[in-house]
Amino acid sequence: MLEKMEGIVIRTQDYSETHKIVTIFSNKLGKISAIARGAKKPKSRMAAVTQPFILGEFFVYVGSGLSTIQQGEVINSFRPIREDIIKTAYTAYIAELTDKLTDTKSPDIYLYNQLLQTLNWIAEHDAVEVPMMMYELKVFAKGGFAPIVDRCVNCGGNKAPFSFSVTEGGLLCSRCRHMDPEAAVIPDKAAKLMRLFAGVGLERVSSISVKPENIQKIRQIIDAYYEQYGGYYLKSKKFLNQLDKL
Repeated sequence: MLEKMEGIVIRTQDYSETHKIVTIFSNKLGKISAIARGAKKPKSRMAAVTQPFILGEFFVYVGSGLSTIQQGEVINSFRPIREDIIKTAYTAYIAELTDKLTDTKSPDIYLYNQLLQTLNWIAEHDAVEVPMMMYELKVFAKGGFAPIVDRCVNCGGNKAPFSFSVTEGGLLCSRCRHMDPEAAVIPDKAAKLMRLFAGVGLERVSSISVKPENIQKIRQIIDAYYEQYGGYYLKSKKFLNQLDKL
């Protein structure tokens, strides 16, 4: 069946000397992998639209086995991302995270729109830490292991102060903190921000101003949480961490 879809290229791999297998996160079918015949040839019409992080319109023959890209057209090449190694690293990370944590042919138009808006933000801004964390928490939910950040994971209470327990999978109120003595105490503002990041779409945020110490605290929590529950080694995350140290 021939399907027309808009999608973002999140992964490519060589397939023989001239072809590619392209993984697209689409608005219609979710994640789908398809062969792009001749895409490695410099003069191929497929060469441009099958590059990583391209937003394109694709005509894909979807079969029971490997699908085939029949035709494609670039909608947005996200040129500012391609010209900046830091932006490229961030984008590679969220693309790999999306690839690892989403199921094939499991449509999710909300997550698709959040990914697209995050790419737009990265292309247009230098400060990308907050949109990145917003997207991470949403794709964690898609992967089935999102932390509880809107209430105490044990009693359900919503009265601050809170600590965050990686072991228990979310916030613990002061009465329940005994469940995990290693839980990290977090500022009330950071707890509120985590709830906002997980529950609000990037389209509802026109400007983002967060204290560096809160960004650092939430970043540490998200990283520790993924390490505990994510289950996949991410090469792009290792590279991103190396860049952060420079």
